[in-house]
Amino acid sequence: MTYSFQGIDHVQVAAPPNKEDIAREFYSDKLGFPEIQKPENLAKRGGVWFQVVNHQLHIGTENDFTSAKKAHPAFEVNNINNLKTKLIEKNAKIIEDDNLEGAERFYLHDPFGNRLEFLECL
Repeated sequence: MTYSFQGIDHVQVAAPPNKEDIAREFYSDKLGFPEIQKPENLAKRGGVWFQVVNHQLHIGTENDFTSAKKAHPAFEVNNINNLKTKLIEKNAKIIEDDNLEGAERFYLHDPFGNRLEFLECL
C-alpha cells in the first residue's frame, strides 16, 4: 500500500471562548484573510475559519486557553514591506527579525498572544 502527502490543509491556533469577533477583526480586517463558513456540525464548537490562498487557518476555542509563544504558523508573503506598512498603520506591534538568511521576515502577536510569522524569500 502506498500513499503520499499532498500538503497542509489547515493550521489551527487557539483563542479563548466567545472571542470570534476579535478574531475576525484581526485576521480578516487587519490581515485581509476572508472568513469561510465552518461546517454546521463544527460551528457549535465556536471558533472561526479563514482562507489563506490554498490553505485554511482555523481559530479554535479552548476553555483553559494559553497562547502559543514559540509554536507558530508562518505566512509567505509577496511584497512583505507593503504588508508591514499596512499593519503598522493599523497599530500592529511588529517584531523585526533578520535571523533567516535569504528571507525578510517579521513577527507579531494576534489579540490572544499567539505568535505569527510573515516572511518573503529573497
